[in-house]
Amino acid sequence: MPKLLPPDEMRLLVKVSKLYYEDSLTQDEIVEKLQLSRSKISRLLQRARDEGVVLIMVQTPPGILSELEARLEVRFHLQEAVIVEVHPTNPQNNTARALGAAAAAYLARSLHDHDRIGISWGSTLNQMVSAMQPVEARNTQIVQIIGGLGPPEAEVHATDLCHRLARTLGARLTLLPSPGIVDNQRTREAFLSDSHVQRALILFSELNVAFVGIGAPTPAALLMRDGTIITPAELDDLLQRGAVGDIALRFFDAYGQPVESDVNQRVIGIALEQLARIKRVVGVAGGTDKLQAILGALRGGLVDVLITDSLTAAQLLELAPAKSYG
Repeated sequence: MPKLLPPDEMRLLVKVSKLYYEDSLTQDEIVEKLQLSRSKISRLLQRARDEGVVLIMVQTPPGILSELEARLEVRFHLQEAVIVEVHPTNPQNNTARALGAAAAAYLARSLHDHDRIGISWGSTLNQMVSAMQPVEARNTQIVQIIGGLGPPEAEVHATDLCHRLARTLGARLTLLPSPGIVDNQRTREAFLSDSHVQRALILFSELNVAFVGIGAPTPAALLMRDGTIITPAELDDLLQRGAVGDIALRFFDAYGQPVESDVNQRVIGIALEQLARIKRVVGVAGGTDKLQAILGALRGGLVDVLITDSLTAAQLLELAPAKSYG
C-alpha cells in the first residue's frame, strides 16, 4: 500500500509515474512536459517505487526456470546456472539437443572480443557447435584442450568440434595434434616433445573461458563405446578408486578431487588444476546417468557455469545438503 503523502506530492508522483511507465515517455520528454529538472524526475520515479506507488513485477513465462537457477547458483556458488525444461519422458538425445541449444545461446551472448576459448569433446558439445550461429567477435581463438578421442571422423571428436566452431565464429584455431590417450608414458612424452603439441599446451594458461562436457564412468558412456579410449578393466579400476566423473578424461571423485590412476598418466590434455585457473569454466551436461558426476564437479568447484536440465537440477538440490560449495 502506498504511504499517505500530501495530496499535491502524491498527485505529482502518480502523474510522473503514469507518463513514464504507462505512456512510455522518456525522462527528457517528461522534463519538457512538466517543466521539472531531469534530476527531479529521477528522484520522483525512485520515490514512487520506494513509496509503493509503482510496483514492478517480473512475469516468468512457462519454461523459464529462474527460481531453480537461482537456487542452484546459491547452493554451489555458481557464477550462473542455465536450466532447460525437460520432461521425464524426453529421450536422452532430445535432452542433449536442448542443452546444446542453450549452450550455443550462452556462448553467443557471453562472447567477447579477444576471448580465448578452450573446447573439450563429447556429444553435448557437438550439439552446442551444431546449434551455433555466426557471432561477430574480433580476434577470438579456439583452443583444443584434449587430444583426439574416438574415430577422427566422428562429429564428437575434439578436433572436428574445434574446426566447426572456429569456422562459425570466424576465429583463429589452435589444435592439439595428438591422441587424447596413449598406450604408455613413453609415448606420451614423445608427443609432449612435439613443437605443435607444445604450442597448444602453452595456450592453456592463456584461456579465459572453457566449454567442457562432464562424463560419467559407466559401461554405456561415450568413452566406453568402441573400447579404444577406456577398457572395461580400466573402468573397473577407476570405479574402485572412487571416480564418479571426468572432464576431458581427468577423473574426479564425489567431492571433485582428482583420482590418480594409470589412465591419468597417459592422457594428453588439460589437467584439473589447469582448468581451475581458467576464469570461467562452463560445464554442459544433464541426464540422471550423469547426476553423481555433475554433483562431484559442483562440489569440487570444477565449473563456474552449469548448463543442465530441469530434472537434473532438481535432483542435485535434493542430493546436496543445504550448504554451499566451491
